Amino acid sequence: MSNLDWVCVPRLYEVRKNHLAGRATLEHPLKQQTVTVVDINPLSLALEGTDPLSQFARQDEELNDQLSQMVSELDLKSKRRERDRIEPEDNTLQWSTRRLGILNRFTTNEKLSLSTSFLVASGSLDGGNESIKAQTVVADKTKYRLEQLDHFDDGTMRHMMDLTQPEYIQRFEQLKQELTQSWHNDQRVKALKIAIQCAKMLADTTVLQFYPSQYVLITDILDVFGKLVYDRLQAKASGLPGASAATLEREREAARDTCQNWFYKIASIRELLPRLYLELSIFKCYEFLTSDREEYEKLLRRLTHQLRGIADPLVSTYARCYLVRMGVTVTPSKTYIRENFGDLFIVYPQIFRFVARFNLHPEIVTASSYLQLYAPAFDYMLLCLVHKCELHTQDMLNECKQLKNNGAILMSILSSFTSEFIATNALEFVELIKTSETPGISKSQLLRSLGSCVSSCAPLQEQRVTFLKAAFETINKLTDPNEYINCVETWAVFVSQYFTIHEVNRLLGELNTRMCLGKAYEKHYPQLQNILSRIMQNYRSIELLLIQPNFLPYLDLFQKESVRVEVCKTILTYYKQNSEEYTCDAVVTNALMYLGKILNDSVNALSVEDERRQISQLINVFIHKVHFGRDLEQQLGFYVEARGTFSNLDAVYVTLVHAACKLATRNTSRSTGFIKACISYCFITIPSISAVQQQMDLYLLCGQLALRHLCLGQADACFEAALQLVNDLPAATVDFEGKPRSLERYLVSYLCNMLATLIVVPDSPEQGVLYFLRLLLDVIGKHEFKADSTAPSVIYLHALDMLYVQSLEKYPYHIKGVVSNDDLYGHDPKFLAEINNLCVQVVDAILLQLKALGVAHQQRQQAELSLDLFLRIVRYADLERETVSQLALNLWLLANKSQTQLDTKTLPQTLRVVEQLYKQLRDVAPAQAQAIAKLLLRMRNS
Repeated sequence: MSNLDWVCVPRLYEVRKNHLAGRATLEHPLKQQTVTVVDINPLSLALEGTDPLSQFARQDEELNDQLSQMVSELDLKSKRRERDRIEPEDNTLQWSTRRLGILNRFTTNEKLSLSTSFLVASGSLDGGNESIKAQTVVADKTKYRLEQLDHFDDGTMRHMMDLTQPEYIQRFEQLKQELTQSWHNDQRVKALKIAIQCAKMLADTTVLQFYPSQYVLITDILDVFGKLVYDRLQAKASGLPGASAATLEREREAARDTCQNWFYKIASIRELLPRLYLELSIFKCYEFLTSDREEYEKLLRRLTHQLRGIADPLVSTYARCYLVRMGVTVTPSKTYIRENFGDLFIVYPQIFRFVARFNLHPEIVTASSYLQLYAPAFDYMLLCLVHKCELHTQDMLNECKQLKNNGAILMSILSSFTSEFIATNALEFVELIKTSETPGISKSQLLRSLGSCVSSCAPLQEQRVTFLKAAFETINKLTDPNEYINCVETWAVFVSQYFTIHEVNRLLGELNTRMCLGKAYEKHYPQLQNILSRIMQNYRSIELLLIQPNFLPYLDLFQKESVRVEVCKTILTYYKQNSEEYTCDAVVTNALMYLGKILNDSVNALSVEDERRQISQLINVFIHKVHFGRDLEQQLGFYVEARGTFSNLDAVYVTLVHAACKLATRNTSRSTGFIKACISYCFITIPSISAVQQQMDLYLLCGQLALRHLCLGQADACFEAALQLVNDLPAATVDFEGKPRSLERYLVSYLCNMLATLIVVPDSPEQGVLYFLRLLLDVIGKHEFKADSTAPSVIYLHALDMLYVQSLEKYPYHIKGVVSNDDLYGHDPKFLAEINNLCVQVVDAILLQLKALGVAHQQRQQAELSLDLFLRIVRYADLERETVSQLALNLWLLANKSQTQLDTKTLPQTLRVVEQLYKQLRDVAPAQAQAIAKLLLRMRNS
C-alpha cells in the first residue's frame, strides 16, 4: 500500500467537545448510600395490632435510653477494673507460671531410678490387676480396702533403673493417671499409697541437678490427690439439690468426719517426709474442720516445726516451699513464712558444707550448680513473703547482711523483692555485693541481677551518679572478661536510660579498652552486639550517639565480617526507627556513610537478592534523611559522594537518581545551570544500573524533567538513550514468586508514554523532522515480538495518533516556555507532507501485522485491529482520496468476515460512531461529510 494517498484532515474541536450536564447537590457525590430495608413479617398481618415479639423488642429499645446506657457502661467498666485488679494478684503467686521454667532449666543426662508398686509391666493403665474388682456396695467396702492393703504390700515394690529423663517423666505421668483412675474406681487406699510412694521419692537426691524438676513432677501428683480429696468432701458437704436443712447438716457432719478420717490416716504414716507432704497436699480440706484463720496459722506453724526434722537442706528447703505454697491459698498471714526463713537461716550454713564437699568433687556437681538448685524455692518463698506486704523486707535484708556466704539469699532477694525497694536501697545493695564472698555465687551474678532491677526502676536522681560509680568500681575489678562483659551487658540499659551521653561515651570507651586486651572481643561478639543494641534502644537521640568519639572505634571490635555487617544493619535499623526527620550534621553524615560503605562492600556476586534489598532499604532511608536545606550544591555533592560509595547496589542508584530529580525541582533561581548539573548527574548515574527496565524508566523521567525546565539538549539525550535501550530489554522477567512474566505489556505502556511526551518535544535542527518518532519506529521494526503478539500493532496505532496530533495547527497541550512543532513549523506544507509520509509508513506496518495475524489464524485479533485502524482512517484521513476510502472499506469488510469472533454489539456500535461523525461534520465541513456519507453507503451495500 505504498501508493496510499494519505492526507490528514483538520480537527474541529468545537464539534467534538462533549459537555456533561451539571446539577447542584447538597450531598457529596461519593458518599456511601445507606438503604433501610423494612422487613414486614407476614404473620403480623394476621394479628390485630403489632406482633408481640416485635412489641417486646420495641419496649427494650425504649428502655435503653441514654441514662440506662450510661449506667450499663459504668457497670461494665467497674467490672473490668475489678477483673484487672484481681487477675494480677492471682497470677503473681501462681505456681503454674514457674513450673515449666523449672522443668526446662533443671535437666540431666544421667540415668534415673524409680521405685513403685503401681507400674506393672502391662495392663496397669487399663484398670490395674484384674483380681481386684471395684466394689460399689457399701457393706463390702471395709473388706475390700483390707484386701487392697494386703495386696499392695511393700514386698511388691518394683525398682526401675537406668531411666532417661523423658522415660522418667513418662512414668510419673502414668502414676498420675493411675492415681486418678484408682480414685474414680473407688480404690481410695491405692490412690493414697501412690501419693505416699511419690512423696517418699522426694527424699532421693541421687541426681542432684534434676531434683527441682523431680519436685515439680511429684508435687503435681500430690496436687491431683489433694484436689480429688477436696472435691469429694465438697460434694459430700453440699448435699443433694433441694435437700432439707437437717439433711444438709447431717451431710456436713459426715463430710467433717470423713475429713478427720483422712487426716488420721495421713497422721499414721510412719515416715516424716511423706506424712508432711500428704498433710500439706490436703491442707485446704481443713476448712471443713475450722473456719478460724488463727487456727490455720497454728497448723502451719506446727508443720513448720515438724520440718526441722528433715536433715538434708535441699529436701528441707523444697518442703518449706511446698508448705508456703499451700499456705498462701488459705491465709494472707506472713508470720509462718517469716518463721520458715528463721529456721532456714539456722540451717543455711549447713548448705555450704555440701558446697565445700562438691568443690572437692566437681565431677558430681559444681558448687555454683548446687546453689542454683535452691533458687526456685528461695525465690518463690521470698515472693510470697513480700507480696503486697513490705513489713518484712527490711528485716530480711538486715538478716541477709548478718549471714556468712549470703550470696544465694541475696540473689533471691534481688529476683523477688520489688524494684522500688531495691532502688530505694540501691547503695546498700552495692555495698552488700562488694563485701559478698560466696562460693558458687560470683559477684558478677549479683551485679547482673542488681542491674536488671535498677534498669526497670532507677534510684533517686541525687543518688544515681554515686550509685553508678560504686557499682562500676566493683565491675571494673572483675578480672574474668566473660564476667565483665556479662555485667556490662545488663548495666548498659541502666546507663543509656538514665544518664547523659557523656556516661554512655565513657562506657563505650571502657569497653574498647578492656575488650582489646588479649583480643578478648573475639570470644564475646554476641554480648558486644547486645550492648550496642540496648544502648541504641534506650538512649533518646541516636544522632548524639553517632557523633561520640568512642562510637565508631567500638565498631572496630567486630573484626569478623559477618558480625560487623549485622551490627551495621542494627545501627541503621535503629536510625531508621528513632532518628529525627532530617539531619545536616557532617559528623552524623560521615558516620552513616561509613556504616553504609561496610554494608555495600559486603555485597558480592554470591549475595542473595533479599540481602541486597534489605541493605538497600537501610541505606536509602538515611539518604532521604540527609538534608542541607537551601544549600543545593552541598546536597548534590552528597549525592555524588554517595554514588561513589554505594557502587554495588542498584536500588541505591535508583534512589539517588530520584533524589537528584527532586533536588532539581527545588531550584528557585532563573539560571538553569544547577538543573543541568542535576540532570547530568542522573545521565551519568543511570548506565551503572544493571536492570534495563529501570534504566528506561529513569531516562524517560529525566528527559521529562529536562523538558519541563527548558533543558532541551539534555532532554534529547535522555530520550535517545531510552529508545536505544528498547532492543536490550529482555522478553520476560522473573516475578517475586519465581514465575516468568512477559515485558510486552510494559513496553507498550512505556512507548505510549514516550509518544505522549514526544508531542511537545520540538525538533532539533541537527537531527531532522520528527527524529525521535522515526527512531522509535525503527526500534519497533527491529524488536523481536512473539509471532501472535498484538503489541507492535498497538504501538503503531498510538504512533498514528501522535502523527495526527502533529498535523494540527494547535496541539492540545504544551509545556510552558517550550516552543513545540506547531509554533516551530507554523503548519508548513513541507512539514505536513513529512507527517503524511510517516502516516503511510505506519499504516503499511499495521497492514503487515494484519496479514501476519491472518496467516496465524488469529481472526479475532485481526478483526479488532481492522476496526481500530478503520476508525482512525475515518477520523484522521481525507476520505475524498479514493485509495484511503477503499482502504477503509476493505478494513470494514475484513472485520465483517470475522464478525462471529467479535462481540455482537461491536460492529453496530462502530457503524453508529461513523454515522455520528457524519452528523457532526455535515454543517461544518460539507466535503468531508460527503466523503463519509459515500463510505457509509458503500459499507451498507457491501
